[in-house]
Formats: sequence, structure tokens, C-alpha cells
Amino acid sequence: MNRIITLLKKELMLSVSLAVAAISLFITPPSKDLLSAIDWRTLATLFMLLSVLEGFKTQNIFAPLLRFTSRISSVRNLTIFFVFSVFLSSMFVTNDVSLIIFVPLTILMFRTGGKEKYIIPVLTFENIAAIRGSLLTPFGSPQNLYLFSKSGIPVCQFLLTMLPLWLGSALLLFLFILFLYRKDPKEKLEINGSAVHRECDVKKRTVHIILFAAVIFMIVTRNQYWPFFTLGVLAALLIFDPQILLKTDYVLLLTFLCFFVFSSSICSNPRISEFLGKAVSGNEYWWSILLSQVISNVPASIVLWPFSTNLKALLYGLDSAGLCSIIGSLASVINLRIYTREYPDKTTDFLKGFQIISLAFFALVVLPQFFLSR
Repeated sequence: MNRIITLLKKELMLSVSLAVAAISLFITPPSKDLLSAIDWRTLATLFMLLSVLEGFKTQNIFAPLLRFTSRISSVRNLTIFFVFSVFLSSMFVTNDVSLIIFVPLTILMFRTGGKEKYIIPVLTFENIAAIRGSLLTPFGSPQNLYLFSKSGIPVCQFLLTMLPLWLGSALLLFLFILFLYRKDPKEKLEINGSAVHRECDVKKRTVHIILFAAVIFMIVTRNQYWPFFTLGVLAALLIFDPQILLKTDYVLLLTFLCFFVFSSSICSNPRISEFLGKAVSGNEYWWSILLSQVISNVPASIVLWPFSTNLKALLYGLDSAGLCSIIGSLASVINLRIYTREYPDKTTDFLKGFQIISLAFFALVVLPQFFLSR
């Protein structure tokens, strides 16, 4: 019991999801229809992605890219490298995984190079990069994956819908970096390339890459054989890398399941369903941003989707919500957690720096996005 209490205190989003799921069951009693309404395909896909990408992290698949950092002598160029590594990788390995890969290395490199004063703004830039880079692809974030699965939108149409935001965000991030180093653009630092060296298992690395390609194929083609893909990934991991299954983020999976239960229960209640249907339809953009500040953008996507009539507005809002506050995106919470493990006494400093920079970015994109979504 003590372990469960400790886990719930540590995992705030899990605690919230369990609470709202329990409350929702009093609104709509559990039934077979409730179980059938849960999107098991999305949960299975998320399990496969989380497991395989945990292997990416463990086997240090990005090691050749990371060793390149030892050759960069300018603080500004190192920042550009890290920020856009997050921006580009988040499209394929999801925004939270890209932060898990690059944030610890960023802290290590800037600390080693004696440039700790830049860590908070650079990590905030990386947070923005993870949120805005991942929005381009259907599998860049859990909410994109869910809405892509539910909507049936073609892959090309999804990419074209998100492309203006992706391009604009890349340009704006670059300008933010230039502004940070405006006083001394050529400021130097020295870092040790051996800091990023780590051994890996070639066989396991190959297996994870093959499994990742198979999962992406399943997502893009939308074939109906997802149960077999799930069993295949599970079997391959049990044979070649069983330890990964112990490291998979089951907390996130359970959080997702709880919010599926909550969403299904809410949609089954006639009064609540009628209210949300009238309130959300036509106002998806603002509802998705505001609700995400209360329950984060992933569960907000589950709650709002059944009442939405404008997929573009819903996507634009959900993929911008993490710019408003830490709670707006699970990726932001992960970023904060990594930083506070290294600097436990500087949580307030991080939150202050994050809020100022991230809100400034949000202020520049919120209205243009709104008009684009219409």
C-alpha cells in the first residue's frame, strides 16, 4: 500500500486519471458497451511504440549523432544542434522520447563546457521543439496518434494540414536562438567527446530498428492486423530483449486507459454529451487549449474528439497547449522531471524561465493558428 501511495504521489497525471475514471463510473455505470468503447488499438500501438523506443534509448541508437557534439565549439551552434535534433527526431520517436534522449545530454554538455547559465533557456527551446516538431506526423505524439486513428484522415492530408505550423515553428525557434545569443554569437566552449560514448548490443539494436519500422508500417497503412503486430512485437522482445518490457512506461498506458474510461463514460451520459456537443463544436481550438491546462493535451484529445466537427482546429489546439504551461503537455512534465533530478533546488527557476519563453512563443503563434484552423 505504501508503494502504491508513493507511486500516486510521484505520478500526478496517473492520480488524476484514476480519480476522474472512478468518478465517471458513478455517472455512467460500467458495462460491456463501456469496454467496447475503449480504443484498444491505440493502446496496443502506444505499447509497441513505448517498448521499442525504450530499446532505442537503451541501445543508444543516436550515439553517432551525439558524438558529433564534441566537434562543435560555439555555444550557439551547439544549441541549434540540440534544439533541431529534438525538433526532427520527435517526428519519428515521439516528443517525450526525444526529450528523454537529448535533455540529459544537453545538461551534461553545457555543464561540462561551463555554460550552465544557458541550460534553462535551451531546455525550454528543446521542449518547444519537441511539441512543435512532433506535430507534423501522425505518430509524433500520443494525441496525434489517437486522432489520426479515429478520424481516418489520409497520411498525406495529415502532413499537409500540419506543415504550415511545422515550418513556422522551425523558423521561429531559430529566431529565438539567435536572440538568446545576440550579444556574443561566437561564444566558445570545449566539451569532451568521450562523455557520450556508450557500448551497445548490435543484435538488439537491429531488432529494435526492425520492430520500429514494422510499427510505423502498421500505423501508416491502418491495416486490421494490429493484434498480430502487437503479439509479434511482444514475442520478439521476449526473445531478444526481455529487460525492455520491464522498463516500458506502463504508467502512461494506464493513464491512457483511465482517460479512455472517463471519455467513454462522459459520452454515454446524455446531459453531459449534449452540453459538450453544443459547446465544443465550432470552438475546438480554444476548448482544446484550455482543457489541456487542466488535464493535459493527451486526455483532452480523448474527451473532446467525440464532440468535435473540426479536426484541424482540434489538432492545432492540442499541439499548442503545451506552450501555455507545464501541465499542458506530458512531454513538458517529463522535461521538468529530468531537470529537477539534476538541480533539485532550482525548480522555481526552471518554471519561471520556461513560462516566460514558452508563453512568448505561444503569443506569436496562437492567433495565426486560429485563423488557419478556420
